[in-house]
Amino acid sequence: MKFWDASAIVPLLVAEPMTPALQALAASDPEMLVWWGSEVECGSALARLERAGALNVRTAALAFVRLEQFADAWHEVEPSDIVRENALRFLRVHPLRVADALQLAAAFVAAEHRPPSLLMVTLDERLADAALKEGFPLAEIASG
Repeated sequence: MKFWDASAIVPLLVAEPMTPALQALAASDPEMLVWWGSEVECGSALARLERAGALNVRTAALAFVRLEQFADAWHEVEPSDIVRENALRFLRVHPLRVADALQLAAAFVAAEHRPPSLLMVTLDERLADAALKEGFPLAEIASG
């Protein structure tokens, strides 16, 4: 099981350059571990793409259906005091946005404070840099 950041989930919902590589990665290990807020983050990204005209109404609706299907199957790290405490620490140590700090904290808690034990899948460079500094291995994703 790998920890998937929202940035790596969105290309599984809509066609993007990284979609084939991420589909192959997901097919090799279909059990996904995510932060509790990932569904909302992905929904926000889809809505932003729709508002920007990158997705038409029909394509966006299908992407939201796929998101619901993924969310029904994935495993979530629930919000907790320990996730919040670690997110606050990560904000002080790394140049992260709030959602990324929560993603990293959720992965840290899921790894039982042993980052080398959990592979992280992300396309977000700031999150990837912070994850590497914390000791997480990153999934190798071939560019599309």
